[in-house]
Amino acid sequence: MDVPATTPDDAIGHRARLRSRLFEHGGETLPDYELLEYLLALAIPRRDTKPLAKALLREFATLSGVMTADAADLARVKGMGETSVAAIKAAHAIALRLLKTTTSDLPILSNWQALLDYLRADMAHHAVERVRVLHLSSRNQLIRDEVMNEGTIDEAPVYAREVIRRALQIGSAAIILVHNHPSGDASPSRADIQITRAIADAGRPLGVALHDHIIIAAGGHTSLRAQGLI
Repeated sequence: MDVPATTPDDAIGHRARLRSRLFEHGGETLPDYELLEYLLALAIPRRDTKPLAKALLREFATLSGVMTADAADLARVKGMGETSVAAIKAAHAIALRLLKTTTSDLPILSNWQALLDYLRADMAHHAVERVRVLHLSSRNQLIRDEVMNEGTIDEAPVYAREVIRRALQIGSAAIILVHNHPSGDASPSRADIQITRAIADAGRPLGVALHDHIIIAAGGHTSLRAQGLI
């Protein structure tokens, strides 16, 4: 559980200075540990949260790693309780909602960077492989974003027939296949290339175009379309 220890006066003053910098200059002036420290302070106001923020960054390596970590993994860090875990997951959910709204407002193909930002924020640090399909209208606007499958640390099976059948049910004019590599390496495997081509071949005679297959990883992303593999 969260420990409601009394916050020393110097920590209170430090927190006030963080708040002042946040208001005056925005979050860009605060390093990752201070942003996380202040977020945790909102959940645990009577505690010096700097040590906890630094412990989380040591455990999960980056701020993105902290925000995308599973609730159970966050809770295993000493000092983290339900309130502080919920604060981190709520902040992550808000960030994803904002990014997803941006991707939904404009045609996907003319808003590519916003799409990549959303996918990386949501998927880059998942500990298991997840396959999702973005369903697009004839105007290339996002009409549905669905997780098709989750697997082990390095495999999430997906079948071409299932993907195209679902696209026909929804009425998608086109789809984008997305999955993550928990290894951190976004390079496509032979199986990635094979399933991409199978889905493209299955959709083509039925009027469902496969625009791309994007692999997301902590180390970056790969577009199979850009690689000439579709």
